[in-house]
Order: sequence, then C-alpha cells, then structure tokens
Amino acid sequence: MSHLILLFLLFLAPALADGGSQESTPNLCSNDVSHKRQKRDWIWNQMHIKEEIDTPLPHHVGKITSSVRNNNAKYIIEGEYANTIFKVEETSGDVYAFERLDREKKAEYELTALIIDRTNNRSLERPSKFIIKVYDINDNAPVFVQKVFNGSVPEMSPVGTSVTKVTAVDADDPTVSGHATVTYQVTTGGEYFTIDDSG
Repeated sequence: MSHLILLFLLFLAPALADGGSQESTPNLCSNDVSHKRQKRDWIWNQMHIKEEIDTPLPHHVGKITSSVRNNNAKYIIEGEYANTIFKVEETSGDVYAFERLDREKKAEYELTALIIDRTNNRSLERPSKFIIKVYDINDNAPVFVQKVFNGSVPEMSPVGTSVTKVTAVDADDPTVSGHATVTYQVTTGGEYFTIDDSG
C-alpha cells in the first residue's frame, strides 16, 4: 500500500510543478508587455488663438511635442496655411501665427505635425493631424437681412396687433454667450409702436 502511495505522489509531483509554472508565466509576460508599451507618442496642448489680436506679430498659438528623444529631431508642420500663416519653431515645437486671424472668414485650420531627423530627413514619429481653433471676439454689429421691411395695420386695431416682423443677424459666434445676441429698438415712432426681441 505504501508503494502505491509513493508511486501516486511521484506522478502527481510533476503535474503540481507544471501548474505552479503556469501561474507564474502570465506574470512574466505581463511585465514584458508593460515594457513593450513604452512607445513614442505626440503630446498635445489645445491649439487656439483669439481673432483680431492687435499686439505685434507673430502670435503664439500652442506647442507640438513628441516624446521622441533625439538630439537631431526637427519639428515640421504641413497642410494648407503651413509655413505661410502658421510656422513652427523647429527645435521647440512652438507654433506661431504670422497674420491676424478673422474667425468669420475661417474658424479653424487643420495642419499636420511631423518630427524628423535633420541629418537624414527620416521620420521619427508617425505624422499627426491637429486643429487650430480661432476664438471669437464680439467684433461684428448686427445687420438687417433686407433694407426695407413693409408693414401695415388696419385702423382702430387693438393694442398689441402685429404690424410686421424684422430680422437682423450677427456674424459672431452664437456659441459664445452674448456675442451673436440681437435685440431690437424702435428709434422713431416709439409713441405708437413697440418691438420685442423676436423682431
């Protein structure tokens, strides 16, 4: 009987050893994976600039930064308006605007960031697109959608009878509080007529 128990333990011991090694293997793999996940990547700040800035040009917009560590690294931007309106300082990644911008003409610009080795022009990181948003200032007055609005009202109509509706629009950003809000006022004939904020 003792021989049978001894044989059983001899067969069981390798299985237990395998089971223990199977539990430890995933931990080794997960450590390897965590080391492999350390990769180069772009680090972004929000890119934005106010329109119609009246300080001397150029105006700082933001910064493109890669985690690449290379003494020969050089930042480049590409796309419409790259190297004309917008330029990048090749060593720091600072992006500047060389023109005053008007949000009503163009509200955002899409550019591509690259980082290359200046000795051989080899790309050190995959190119990445980014957007520069132009923030609105309240610089537009409302304008009427037509020159003349005609209205009429029967005589002896009760107070509050609608006469006509007028409409004005503002080109400023409607998502910024108060920038595109239109209010109306009767400047002549106010003793007979009133107007509300709907026109």
